[in-house]
Amino acid sequence: MLKWLYRLMIELTNHSLSSKMIAIFTKSRLSALLIPSYAKIYGINQEEMEKNLKNYKTLQQLFIRKLKEGTRPIDPTQNSVISPVDGIIEDIGVIRENSEIVVKGKTYSIVEMLGSAEEAKKYLNGLFVILYLSPSHYHRIHSPISGVVQKQWTLGKKSYPVNRLGLKYGKRPLSKNYRTITEVVANGKHIAIVKIGAMFVNSIELTHASKHLIKGQEIAYFSFGSTVVLLFEKNSIEIDERIVAPMGVKVGERIGYLK
Repeated sequence: MLKWLYRLMIELTNHSLSSKMIAIFTKSRLSALLIPSYAKIYGINQEEMEKNLKNYKTLQQLFIRKLKEGTRPIDPTQNSVISPVDGIIEDIGVIRENSEIVVKGKTYSIVEMLGSAEEAKKYLNGLFVILYLSPSHYHRIHSPISGVVQKQWTLGKKSYPVNRLGLKYGKRPLSKNYRTITEVVANGKHIAIVKIGAMFVNSIELTHASKHLIKGQEIAYFSFGSTVVLLFEKNSIEIDERIVAPMGVKVGERIGYLK
């Protein structure tokens, strides 16, 4: 019953019109009135922001804020894989032979997530990492590795919440939400960076133009809290021994090593 009510409420509000209205409001000067309370409620670290809080003229400007140079040092270890975002590692696991992953007790298909059985095939028996960004987090996304972009594509329309309640009761948000997938080759292995839109605000803006990515380079940003899923080929990554789920991480922190 709870699952049904939750999904009904989301379906009734998760409409293109409501998404546009929220996007318009967050970009309006009127939204600036909420900035002080928003920063306080979510405990945003103002010391690391590029600008003073009063210099952000809209909520959207605060959402996509940049940080002071040097605030997020990038792990220099050769072949290290870093966290692409500030967020919570919600889950780590194996991609099953049937292309399924299990996150918070819910089963997802990476065929559905990637939109292609052919694309999914290369990740069977590999590893997945789920990173959740709350509204309090820094919203810019950085490359977890150095490599070459092979392909990039967008799927989905609506977006369900991707917080813990959304993962538990939502309609497969990790594989159905609006999402942009960037596939990168590093050390001869494929890595899929799946950027998943949040409820209402489906904005995922790409900020890199080159096919060559450098570890730690900014590649995109979310206009609201959301999720990044990393997919790795079989035997292509060794997760750092200190990494457990759930745990908080920041951009540049080592989460593993490419083999």
